[in-house]
Amino acid sequence: MDDPYQNNVNQQMTEGGEYTYTQDGGGQDGYPYQTDYPQQDDDAASDATEGADEDDQMYEGEYQGIPHPDEIKEARRAARLEAKRKARQAAQQEEEEENLPEQYETIMEDCGHGRFQWMLFFVLGLALMADGVDGFVVGFVLPSAEKDMCISNADKGLLGLLVYVAMMVGALVWGGLCDKMGRRKCLIYVLTIDLVFSFLSCFAQGYGFFLFLRFCSGFGIGGSIPIVYTYFTEFLQMDKRGEHLSWLCMFWMLGGLYASFTAWGIIPHYGWGFAIGTQIQFHSWRVFILVCLFPALAALIGVVFMPESPRFLLENARHDEAWMILRRVHDTNWKAKGEPERVFTVTNIKTPQTQEDEFIEIQSDTGTAFQRWTVRKMTMLQQVMANVMSLAAPELRLQGLFLVIVWFCMAFSYHGLGVWFPDMIKYMQYEEYESKVRVFHRERVERFHFNFSLVNQIHREGEYIHDKYGFSYTTMDYRRARVFKSTIFCLRFANIEIKSVKFEDSLFENCYFEDVRSTNTFFENCTFKNTMFYNTDLWQEKFKDCRLENTTFLHPKKGCHLNFQEENDIVIYMVSFLGSLAVLPGNIISALFMDKIGRIRIIGGSMLASSACTFLLLLSFSQGAVICWQCLFYAVSVAAWNGLEVISVELYPSSKRGTAFGILNGICKFAAIIASFIFAAFIGITKIIPIFLAFAALVCGGLVALKLPETREKILS
Repeated sequence: MDDPYQNNVNQQMTEGGEYTYTQDGGGQDGYPYQTDYPQQDDDAASDATEGADEDDQMYEGEYQGIPHPDEIKEARRAARLEAKRKARQAAQQEEEEENLPEQYETIMEDCGHGRFQWMLFFVLGLALMADGVDGFVVGFVLPSAEKDMCISNADKGLLGLLVYVAMMVGALVWGGLCDKMGRRKCLIYVLTIDLVFSFLSCFAQGYGFFLFLRFCSGFGIGGSIPIVYTYFTEFLQMDKRGEHLSWLCMFWMLGGLYASFTAWGIIPHYGWGFAIGTQIQFHSWRVFILVCLFPALAALIGVVFMPESPRFLLENARHDEAWMILRRVHDTNWKAKGEPERVFTVTNIKTPQTQEDEFIEIQSDTGTAFQRWTVRKMTMLQQVMANVMSLAAPELRLQGLFLVIVWFCMAFSYHGLGVWFPDMIKYMQYEEYESKVRVFHRERVERFHFNFSLVNQIHREGEYIHDKYGFSYTTMDYRRARVFKSTIFCLRFANIEIKSVKFEDSLFENCYFEDVRSTNTFFENCTFKNTMFYNTDLWQEKFKDCRLENTTFLHPKKGCHLNFQEENDIVIYMVSFLGSLAVLPGNIISALFMDKIGRIRIIGGSMLASSACTFLLLLSFSQGAVICWQCLFYAVSVAAWNGLEVISVELYPSSKRGTAFGILNGICKFAAIIASFIFAAFIGITKIIPIFLAFAALVCGGLVALKLPETREKILS
């Protein structure tokens, strides 16, 4: 028969994994009994306690610094309890992180897609448009800027290179920062930097200062693409992402159209500028840069009134702010749909705990203001670098490598051909111009007044003389000739333009050049005797291996001078305009089918079809053919760009989305820099190598794209 005393004892397990027994009944307190202690004999127990009270008993190793066995056991028990607490917390956090994507997707479906998303769509579209405009600015202003600021060919290439390097760095930096500082805040910084430095570049008179300002502007606007797509994605539900992100891509096309149209309408008009003295010149190409700031300004004003991404706030444990923004989205959409009575029913949203943010707040309570600022920024830098390194995790490594290959191949071929198309047209124009050159050999001209322009000519072994008086002029003779228009210099070049003219092995004697404007004009191995140059831009750099005897230059117009009819060929503006417009059909088709046939088929199919289009470039024997194949290539390849941008924001978790997209966009700019040098090097040499490189890159990228995971039905992680 069971012992009645044992029936009143309950067995319980403590949090540390040990068992405790308590006695029921009688209203008495329970007696704990630790099973860890070994049983003792009765005699041993009585000997140990004989003649001494339990409270007065002293551990003999206390004075030797040896811990009591009970203390050791207590420490071990506390360590086990702490380990279990951390394990439960980690499991709870993992469960919350798994539940957050599904819960957030449910909330976005409850909020619906309506007025709020469309307002954000147009605001972020203007920011994307500003990036598209900046991509065209340098190419449009360079022909005028290189004359206005005397930019050499080497420095001219440096401007385009530094702008792309700045945009590459900007994409890397701002993409990482937007995961820690917030999408909205970083986008405001990006647009502000672009506006300030672009505005200042309008007034820069020196090339070095202009280069620095354009670099800073590129660093700002380079971060807009990663932020814009990350920002907009987190306000879209799953079945709307592909379509509406593709519609958003159209604003980059609108940026190209805006830049081409305004450049066409502004830059060729010299009278649209002004001058302050002789040091400050504000020509029409500077007005064009000023006008190009309008999309960025409008986007900045709009973003100020937009909220932060609630998904970013939830990832950073800012539950209350996220809840208020989600309720605003819900109420805005349903009020616009005529159902203002619908109530936002979400009361609790799971948010993962972040130790990094706690560390920042702990540090912010100590030290001076500068120390707190330093701690915050250094901690943020460490977090960004940790985010970058986490992209190499095994579960992200393979898909990241595939994405890098596809982005690089697409950017290499697209931007390489983007440089090749206009340069090829310019080369064809140059060949056509050269074929019409007029050559004059051993001509002799005496006592003649050139009052008409000389264009596209070569003069070899000519003689331009007047020897009636047979004496040298003096300064007084020159002044007398200016006043009375006498015939001291009877062979005169006055008030004319000399464009693309070359004099070789020629003799100029008793000649007078006045108010002469020249473009691409040179004198090689010529002899000048008793010749006067007054108020001309013919100076030392125009004369190569020439002999100057008793020759004077008065009031020379040193430096570079704009020739708007020469430097602003409308064909270049038309090529850019048509190329930007050609992507419209591809944008529409990709937007309509992105969610129907999937991202992978869009990317792979578009890249492989674009590779087939490159072979048509072998048939480009005229300017019209080049323009036609350019438009076809852009129309087909734009779908791949849209698919890449959609899949890039869907593959990565929210805490790393901006960082990953920034790295991919930086790789895109790096590929563009390499391609621009390679493709430009073969202009006028061969068409086969650039076409083959573009074809190989597109085929490689298209095949690798088929290995990417499909994200059409993927909830944002």
